[in-house]
Amino acid sequence: MGSFRGAETHVRSILKAVSWRTLGTLDTFAISWYLTGKLELAGLIAGLEFVTKIGWYYFHERVWSAVAWGRR
Repeated sequence: MGSFRGAETHVRSILKAVSWRTLGTLDTFAISWYLTGKLELAGLIAGLEFVTKIGWYYFHERVWSAVAWGRR
């Protein structure tokens, strides 16, 4: 795979990951709270998934930015 040399900068990919995860985490928090009825547990679940999914999203974006398929 080598280095990721796509059209986006690393900072842009990170900011996109953070903004997307913020929305996703609010959703996860609301669902977790609804299902468990426990505010603290919902916060723990949402906080953990916020951190892990930012990393996965960043990696996913960088891989796709290095793939030429589907670009014009």
